[in-house]
Amino acid sequence: MARTDNDTWDLASSVGATATMVAAARAMATKADRPLINDPFAEPLVRAVGIDLFTRLASGELTPADLEDGAGTNRMTDNMAVRTKFFDEFFLDATNAGITQAVILASGLDSRAYRLPWPSGTTVYEIDQPQVIEFKSRTLAELGAKPTAFRRAVAIDLRDDWPTALRAAGFDPAKPTAWSAEGLLGYLPPEAQDRLLDTITALSAPGSRIATESGPNRDPAAVERMKERMRGISQRWREHGLDLDMTELVYFGDRNEAAQYLADHGWQITGTSIRDLFAANGLAPIDDNDIPFADRLYVSGTLG
Repeated sequence: MARTDNDTWDLASSVGATATMVAAARAMATKADRPLINDPFAEPLVRAVGIDLFTRLASGELTPADLEDGAGTNRMTDNMAVRTKFFDEFFLDATNAGITQAVILASGLDSRAYRLPWPSGTTVYEIDQPQVIEFKSRTLAELGAKPTAFRRAVAIDLRDDWPTALRAAGFDPAKPTAWSAEGLLGYLPPEAQDRLLDTITALSAPGSRIATESGPNRDPAAVERMKERMRGISQRWREHGLDLDMTELVYFGDRNEAAQYLADHGWQITGTSIRDLFAANGLAPIDDNDIPFADRLYVSGTLG
């Protein structure tokens, strides 16, 4: 089903199902021969959601190779490992440097509030749809998981007045903040991406940090190739019982590149390509057919 301005979801439908897919990839990355990350909550959270395909991937019953048809899923585990490690290190670097509040936007099944060794006194705010927040909080409590920081769950859609809800949960805009928008921007219309980045900037004290992804605009032919690859992935999912069309979940079309937009609004930005992250972590090189969005940059920055 195509996106609408007021659509909602749980973790088994629409955009929410992609959060479960990402958690399944983290579970696979955790089980790798030389794991770059350790997310012990990923597999049980995926199991609790109950999407059979992702449960089988998370458990190891299926591998990305079982889904491969040239559509770009064969490096799924490595890709999620380097992405997760990038954001893990971002948060730990920021909080070990003295930042005491972190905000995870569209947190999905992210378990960093439970698995990272946060410095004493850190508060982690998680923002997502109410159904997503309620499910994760309840499931982790049933698993006996305990947060390793002060966790504040903010159950609100990012299209609503989330800054007010964030402040009500205890967020202090006068203090530096570490922000993440991981795997989020492509699910926003271009103008909504700008509004989100503007709001983050407005809520950020000097010295705040941000991490997100940034990619170039593509010509129409390249966009069509991308859609075709996404349709191929979706078709393979259907063959394993999951009817989810990825092309209906993201917003195509030109948008401001996040890295430059942030730089233009006072952030000192650095970027690292996916290829460089693979090389830095000792992984085999990738080409454009290995993963979707292989030209993406992972960016981080500090507000001056």
